[in-house]
Amino acid sequence: METMTTDALARLAATIESRLPARGGDPEKSYVARLLHKGPDAFLKKIGEEATEVVMAAKDADHGGDRQKIVNEVADLWFHSMVALAHYGLTPREVIDELERREGTSGIEEKALRKAQAREASND
Repeated sequence: METMTTDALARLAATIESRLPARGGDPEKSYVARLLHKGPDAFLKKIGEEATEVVMAAKDADHGGDRQKIVNEVADLWFHSMVALAHYGLTPREVIDELERREGTSGIEEKALRKAQAREASND
């Protein structure tokens, strides 16, 4: 991923992290702090809503709708996913690292490997 892109994600992640309740995020002054203050149900609901809106925007684009709406909705989805990452003490860098780890691996092979690992874990 380009440095500029990862830098933008890192800057956004730092802003989101600064809104965590443990860092004094004020729910009266910040949308992110409000989401985090309400707890996982609030931001997980937003992730579900945004994922649905991505699907709807893509379906609309298939029928002549504005393709920019897909970009806008994916941006909302990524943003709310980053709020979840911050809540759970994770970073976009960890997601990027995982995507880089998967690079060059067939999606079919990757899915089969994860299933095998899950089976092994359940047998332990």
